[in-house]
Amino acid sequence: MSTLTNPWPWYITGPLIGLMVPLLLLLGNRHFGISSNLRHICAACLPGKVPFFSYDWKKESWNLFFAGGIIIGGCIAATLLADKGPSSIHPALAAEMAGYGVTYVNTTLPAELFNWPALFTLKGFLFMVAGGFLVGFGTRYAGGCTSGHAIMGLSNLQWPSLVATCCFMAGGFIMANLILPFILHL
Repeated sequence: MSTLTNPWPWYITGPLIGLMVPLLLLLGNRHFGISSNLRHICAACLPGKVPFFSYDWKKESWNLFFAGGIIIGGCIAATLLADKGPSSIHPALAAEMAGYGVTYVNTTLPAELFNWPALFTLKGFLFMVAGGFLVGFGTRYAGGCTSGHAIMGLSNLQWPSLVATCCFMAGGFIMANLILPFILHL
């Protein structure tokens, strides 16, 4: 049981994720990615004749089940397989975040940032609403999410996926090192 409740090392999980690409291609020329599911849901639910949503979304319904399986698997893992002990983060990260006024008490999500009252502050708005919008906009603008480009696109040797993955990484470095400290000081 400890095999399921403890984190797996990168050299196990990385290849397992990577093997999804050839498996999906072999099982029906499917492409790995999650961000297209919002388009499939809108195409299924919106009655209007919006050209962007006018396609046969039923051919891609397998991807909705794939995303649903991720959600169900996450719920099962969080309820049945979760370690009931206190969570821990690296002491250097805890010390750096404490400098910004963010403390971790037996959790990996600090209460100063992730709770309902914090959502209605400027900092919470920037994290949740503006950040969520930017992630969604960037995903649509890039033509896919990080998993789609970095895992599927790079394995297919697609030049746009290499550019998108480099931009995702550069954006992450800029956010973590330049923008996040500024927001945390608000």
